[in-house]
Amino acid sequence: MTDHHLAQLNVGRLRWPLDAPESAGFVDGLKPINALADASPGFVWRLTDEGGQDATSIHPDGDDMIVNLSVWESRQALWDFTYRSDHLEYVRRRREWFQRPTEPIMVLWWVPAGHLPSLEEALARLARLREAGPVPEAFTLRRPYEPDGRLAPT
Repeated sequence: MTDHHLAQLNVGRLRWPLDAPESAGFVDGLKPINALADASPGFVWRLTDEGGQDATSIHPDGDDMIVNLSVWESRQALWDFTYRSDHLEYVRRRREWFQRPTEPIMVLWWVPAGHLPSLEEALARLARLREAGPVPEAFTLRRPYEPDGRLAPT
């Protein structure tokens, strides 16, 4: 176990409300994909709403915005879940359910092991990435940093 874990936030603006027929493919995948994440090697935690199943009722910037906030033991663990599991199919289909982004929608940052970031903290990191581009406090999978602030090899 390391001294740091990797926090990630991604946001999306829905093309349709979650209860619309056009969103059914996304909504139907929430439970199995969240279960897959929960069981994935290196998974630590994810934000859920009052019901404890997912975070779809949390809308920090309008009813069309949804969030995913999670913590992982490492960049590799997050990468493997995102791109080497059944989750990849949902990444590929994201344009069916979400508006095309005009600015970064995902941010990563290191947290001390055991720290669970708040949504406010996560949104501040996303704002930092949008303002400054990838920096040690707010970076991307394509331009990652190490916990000590060094640019990581890709």
